[in-house]
Amino acid sequence: MQGQEEVTFSRDVIGVLIPQGTKVELPEGAVGVITQALGGSYTVQVQGHLFRIDGQDADSIGKPKPAKLELPENPTDKEIEQAVWSQLKTVYDPEIPIDIVNLGLVYDCHVLPGTSDEVRKASIRMTLTAPGCGMGDTLVADVKTKVASVPKIAEVEVELTFDPPWTRDMMSEEAQLTAGFM
Repeated sequence: MQGQEEVTFSRDVIGVLIPQGTKVELPEGAVGVITQALGGSYTVQVQGHLFRIDGQDADSIGKPKPAKLELPENPTDKEIEQAVWSQLKTVYDPEIPIDIVNLGLVYDCHVLPGTSDEVRKASIRMTLTAPGCGMGDTLVADVKTKVASVPKIAEVEVELTFDPPWTRDMMSEEAQLTAGFM
């Protein structure tokens, strides 16, 4: 999203205060400015504070909800894994306009057999940019929700680790260019 867009909340909605991670009810009629719209979620500034609005609540600010993900009929494990990685690339830190894959926060992602031949389990090992990140629970929940939206994924396991600790060297070249590190 380029520029900033003023919005008025059409209904009460729960936003996540950035960077603390506290859930706050934003009332119908509140006015805010969208400062970031990436990966289907929105960062909205309201009365000097930043809030993350989940994509499922996008209608509260006049935006469409994210489209449902589809896979080909009888997808291969490779197609399912590619869809999982694609979903991970739609998870953004609400303060940094770079997805968690390009930030280097995802250490491992595997699609494993599930409870039946029809379903799979996604196992993800990831970190945060800092151990005290208040948005950690929100990012993990976003990963679980977005990966669980992949057809055939019945279970999502996310392990949050700080070993090894994240450094900006883990960022992709594209991410480093976006962040102005190159």
